[in-house]
Amino acid sequence: MIYFDNSATTKPYKEVLDTFVTVNEQFYANPASIHEAGTDANILLDRARNQIAQIFHTDERCVIFTAGGTESNNLAIFGISKANTHKGKHILTTDIEHASVLEAYKSLEKEGFEVEYLHVDNSGVISLEELKAKIRKDTVLVSMMHVNNEIGSIQPIEEAAQIIHANSRATFHVDAVQSFGKLPIHFNGDNGPDIITISGHKIHALKGTGIIVFRQKMNINPLILGGGQEFGIRSGTVAVPQAVALAKAARIAIENLNAAKVRYRNWHKGLIQFLSKFGDLIHILSTNSGVGHIVSFSVKDLKGEILINALQDRGIIVSTSSACSSKQKKTSHVVTALNVDPKYKNGVIRLSFGAFNTDEEIERFKTEFTYVMKELKGVNL
Repeated sequence: MIYFDNSATTKPYKEVLDTFVTVNEQFYANPASIHEAGTDANILLDRARNQIAQIFHTDERCVIFTAGGTESNNLAIFGISKANTHKGKHILTTDIEHASVLEAYKSLEKEGFEVEYLHVDNSGVISLEELKAKIRKDTVLVSMMHVNNEIGSIQPIEEAAQIIHANSRATFHVDAVQSFGKLPIHFNGDNGPDIITISGHKIHALKGTGIIVFRQKMNINPLILGGGQEFGIRSGTVAVPQAVALAKAARIAIENLNAAKVRYRNWHKGLIQFLSKFGDLIHILSTNSGVGHIVSFSVKDLKGEILINALQDRGIIVSTSSACSSKQKKTSHVVTALNVDPKYKNGVIRLSFGAFNTDEEIERFKTEFTYVMKELKGVNL
């Protein structure tokens, strides 16, 4: 089986799994306990936190371990918005965010917050002019994904940060779930985000792991109340094995980032050239200006599910869109935002690459896809 659905989830590194098992076996005590076993577990937790802090050049007290990207995004959005109502109740996001962001914004709107959305062009990128026009003195939060999970478009984070920080007191939250380990992402003072969120299972770590990282200490309301763990921001006994394993995966991702960027970009370029040979039978949603590890396209007048099943029969796993919403029988909100021609709306599929993919697998995809197109559409290249 060839697995091209890494934006949905990744296979954990063996080193990460080994780390997780070892910590569970040897450092299973509660890190909040004052006995020696608890102290030893806490030392490991502190080390993992420090490693993440070093990656982002921030203080270790600004690193909070969570249960994943959804919780991290929810904590950033609800926590910042509700803690800063004295500054205003105006919040901004984009049309193509992950459901964990959009649903949080809808919930806040019901609670009296004023929500506005930034639109995207046909390549999935916001207008900085629209951002500048919509940012206000009473804006308290702007949430924006760095890389879109369905089409791979990259938002101009640094330029957006400059506009946000120059024209408001808003906190800038960047969902880096799809970019961390594939593109550089950092705080960079006023030229970067204030909060970054990450999901472990997108970088070959474990499901149920995530991080929220702050540029500096800030006022944020917790979502989970209890014993005051994680500096009072996220109560509950900290899962030390998961945290240590995630830190391990994060270090591997950063060490391999540059090589991965080159490899993914080469695959992306080659696949776009290959798909272009099918002419108007295929509409390519991912552009060359997008990230390298996601290739999204649509086959004219063909449902994505049919194409997925045909490729699966030939040993290749791809997806229709975001795995978080792909089982819903409706057009993706991202595809809708891009104004895709109706003839192509239902046939969108996504290839997304990870650390275990190879050049040979890319070539195998081209061969099998050519066969499938001949079988389903009667096309010969």
